[in-house]
Amino acid sequence: MTSGATVWLTGLPSAGKTTIAHELAGGLRAAGHRVEVLDGDEIREFLSAGLGFSREDRHTNVRRIGFVAELLARNGVLALVPVIAPYADSRDAVREHHQKSGTAYLEVHVATPVEVCGERDVKGLYAKQAAGELTGLTGVDDPYEAPEAPDLRIESQHQTVQESAAAVFALLSERGLA
Repeated sequence: MTSGATVWLTGLPSAGKTTIAHELAGGLRAAGHRVEVLDGDEIREFLSAGLGFSREDRHTNVRRIGFVAELLARNGVLALVPVIAPYADSRDAVREHHQKSGTAYLEVHVATPVEVCGERDVKGLYAKQAAGELTGLTGVDDPYEAPEAPDLRIESQHQTVQESAAAVFALLSERGLA
């Protein structure tokens, strides 16, 4: 059994973060690893209910998720976190928390262009924004600060979900975490 780690998959809505995380989780479990996927939508419903989408609330949400991920990771679980986390300072705070505790943390930028995300529009957010029914959509009318130096950058529009998950699995293997 290898030690745990947090793998944070950041990117725009409909970039493919959650799909890649679930594909990766299946492969890691098949290889005998303990894995949890901390889905951003589920976390908002159960752990961060009542938080809005202001910068402060988003920061609080990301820090809460980061705390849970680090707790799991330090106890031998590979915590896969497909969460937008639009602000660099929030992601940096999570990374620093992991570093202070000596827990492995990898940042994966699912760098799918907003045009492709808008075509995928898994949850209908881009359509609602275009119709004027939604404001504050990350990457459209609310900022997304892309990571400058992620551990891995995936352009999901150029590869299959399986290839994307394999790239993350390879990174974990290179770092001795899978």
